Amino acid sequence: MSTLVEAPPATNSPLSTVTARPRPFRLVRHSLALAKRSLIKTWRTPEALIDVTLQPVLFLVIFVYIFGGAVAGSTHDYLQFLLPGILAQTIATGAIAIGVNLNTDIAKGIFDRFRSLPIPRSAPLVGAVLGDVVRYVIVTISTLAIGYVLGFRIDSDPLRAIAGCLLAVLFALCLSWLPVLVAMKVRTPGAVQGLMFALIMPLSFASNVFVSADTLPGWMRAFVDVNPMTHLVAAVRGLFLGTPVGSHVWWTLAWCAGFVALFMPLALRAYRKKI
Repeated sequence: MSTLVEAPPATNSPLSTVTARPRPFRLVRHSLALAKRSLIKTWRTPEALIDVTLQPVLFLVIFVYIFGGAVAGSTHDYLQFLLPGILAQTIATGAIAIGVNLNTDIAKGIFDRFRSLPIPRSAPLVGAVLGDVVRYVIVTISTLAIGYVLGFRIDSDPLRAIAGCLLAVLFALCLSWLPVLVAMKVRTPGAVQGLMFALIMPLSFASNVFVSADTLPGWMRAFVDVNPMTHLVAAVRGLFLGTPVGSHVWWTLAWCAGFVALFMPLALRAYRKKI
């Protein structure tokens, strides 16, 4: 008489891997792992940080000492007015790099390797966006550092100043989904950079970054008043200098939510079609 013994299920079989239930926060876990990859890549190529370290220095020095006397009558007064605007402009243009890098990685076939891994399809994009937070923190620190060397001083309390920095970083983080979308649509990194500069520059100059919005022509004010950069600059300027911010903080947060709600789904959809 023989006894039938049921063999235990093979836990390491491919079938069990496929049919296993996904773990909670799987997207977050893989996105953070890929964000770490992006940070390591940035650490090994420090020249990629030139746009977020050298650019604010050049803009502040050039605009303060060439145009400060003519615009504000005093370089110090203009520096106090200009620095929050330069921070907003530089942190917005710094978001262009993520689109260029993603387009380059796609051309090199790196995303083909990601597709073969057992990770959520959207994890590479989410990880790339999260990894760029370090770039936005660096541009914030470098802008304030050179500003303090030139004579800029924060006139509000530390909590309001930190809130202004975090608001600028959040704006860039949400805006970065636009260059991600562009990277999925165009064929070359140069095209990503050219198209994004064509989109960012009007937002920067047709705003209150360099001059008060009250001095602009009436026909331009209609655009300036709804420009997301205008609200960001006004909010950061008020938080740094202790002046009233009005509803600019709420408008900036609304724009951030709009960027994510609009560009993130479009970018993920374009990514699934491209890869």
